[in-house]
Amino acid sequence: MTNEQDALVSLLQRNPNDKSIAGRIASLEEAQPADLNRDAPLLDGVWDLRWSSSSQPWLRQAPWLENLQALDLKQNKGCNLLRLRGPLGTLGAISVQATLNVINSKRVEVKFCKGGWLGPTLPGLGPIKLLRNVQQSFPAWLDITVLNQQLRIYRGNAGTTFALLKLDTVEIKDLIDQGND
Repeated sequence: MTNEQDALVSLLQRNPNDKSIAGRIASLEEAQPADLNRDAPLLDGVWDLRWSSSSQPWLRQAPWLENLQALDLKQNKGCNLLRLRGPLGTLGAISVQATLNVINSKRVEVKFCKGGWLGPTLPGLGPIKLLRNVQQSFPAWLDITVLNQQLRIYRGNAGTTFALLKLDTVEIKDLIDQGND
C-alpha cells in the first residue's frame, strides 16, 4: 500500500466523516486505477461501507448502522445488507439480493432480484425471511475505480461515490445465502 492509501484507509476506519476524504479518493483513483481484467478476484468478500457522497441516510456511514455489501463473482451473486450494529443487528436486517456480471475492465452489472426483511433465526424454524421478487426497471452497475485486498472505491449508476473496507469477520455465505432460498 502507498502512504496515500494508508492515510485514506486510516481515515475511513477512525473518522469516516472527515471532509478530506472526497479529495483523497479522487487522488487515489488517479494514482491507482482498478482493472477488473487483472483484479476481479479481489471483489469477492464482504465489504463495509465507510464513506459515501450520497445525502441519503441509508447510504451514509453512521456509527450505529452496519451497511454491508457481499460480492461472490464465482456464483455471480451479490447482496446489500443494512442492519443496526451490535446485538440488535441480529433482530432483523433489510436485504437486497442481486446477480452480478463483470462486463469490462471497470464495470460490474447489477440486476436486483429479491429484497425485503431478514429476521432472527428461531430454533427449529431457521431464519425468518420476508423477501419478495424485485422488478428492476433501470440498469444498475458498479464502476470500480480503486480495488485491492483492503479497499474498494466505486461509483454507482446514479453517480454516487462509495468507499468500502473489506471485513474478514463476516462470511459471504452468511449474507448471500440468507435470502436466496
